[in-house]
Amino acid sequence: MSREDLAKKVAEAIDINYLLDLTQRFIQVRSVFEPNKNSEAEAAQFIAKAFEALGLKPIMQEVAPERPNVIADWSGSGFDPTKHKTLMFEGHTDVVTEGDPASWTHPPFAAKLIDGKIYGRGSADMKGGIAAAIAALKAVQETVPDLAGRIRMGIVVDEEGMMIGIKDFIKQGWATEVDAAIICEPEENELCLFQKGAMRVSVNFTGVMSHGAMPYAGVNPIAALSHFIEKVKGLERSEQARLGEHPYLGLPWFTPTIVQAPAKGEAQLNVMPAEAYLALDIRTIPGQDHDELEQTLQGFAREIEKSTPRLSIELDCFESRPWTQTPDDDPVVKALELAYPLVLNQEPKFGGVPGATDGTFLHAWANIPIVTVGPGDRTIPHQKDEFVRLDDLIDAAKLYAAAIIYYFMN
Repeated sequence: MSREDLAKKVAEAIDINYLLDLTQRFIQVRSVFEPNKNSEAEAAQFIAKAFEALGLKPIMQEVAPERPNVIADWSGSGFDPTKHKTLMFEGHTDVVTEGDPASWTHPPFAAKLIDGKIYGRGSADMKGGIAAAIAALKAVQETVPDLAGRIRMGIVVDEEGMMIGIKDFIKQGWATEVDAAIICEPEENELCLFQKGAMRVSVNFTGVMSHGAMPYAGVNPIAALSHFIEKVKGLERSEQARLGEHPYLGLPWFTPTIVQAPAKGEAQLNVMPAEAYLALDIRTIPGQDHDELEQTLQGFAREIEKSTPRLSIELDCFESRPWTQTPDDDPVVKALELAYPLVLNQEPKFGGVPGATDGTFLHAWANIPIVTVGPGDRTIPHQKDEFVRLDDLIDAAKLYAAAIIYYFMN
């Protein structure tokens, strides 16, 4: 049987009823992380049992209390670890809060199928994508048991937070044997070879408190904060002019997201506070260096300090997630490109990830080529009435299954 015929056979072996049932039951497990209240533990147990039902031996690795990663491997009988490759499918069990359940048209954890859409928090981001990957694995197991390759499933915690799950996955050595990874995030089943970078920056301004009627007796940190924001917006304009609009990622952005003055405690109209706080969410594109950007921001802080006696500014870039770019001739890209027209009857569609994913660290820390592709509209995550289309789920599962064949039989 030719490679194309085998890829088509595996794609056609996707069990749609299994995929729908797995997706709905997974969504029904509420996995919003809330300290000392709720975690991903139940969702991780659910996924572990799904793997066990397929004959796998999942490993539960606790990253933090009640926050376990789930890792499971399957390899065909023809797999030789000294000769053959490992392809990883990656996803996360945590979902963001549903907010006020009463604001939803359909209950956020009921996972109802209505007019071809499965509604629920996490349906698109990204329990549907994980279920599609597991359904693809099941089809490969049943169709090509002698596959000369290994599939690693890495289902981790905390993607919506500081990404401690994927960081621990890498630190524990699970990425060492991985040759490529497919990140199953909701990207409308487009092949995303680019991801924006992210910098999370906190800036604390310390001045001198005084009466609002006598500002000259103190130092106003709010004025310094305002001056700093002006410089940041100037940097944004200059970077946008320098780099232009990326074809898949758009423009870089330097966005103030939190402004607090006073930085803590109650504000009073007639009191100039001693401290002010600013948070920046910076999104970068190829051509930008995070270390250089941080140095520029530090330079702004020192310049404002120098011109303002008795003012101090502390700037901390507490998280840096570099932009990623996967070469278009990488084997995992080629496998997905070949699978696309075979199972979706159209030429490959390419896109870009507007935010960072766990794949950021697989690429930056472990030097693993990644492609982000999965079911779900990219704008629907974190909104009320989140949904994933059943047809998109099926397409994703077929795409994953066919790509597995093309990847290992290149």
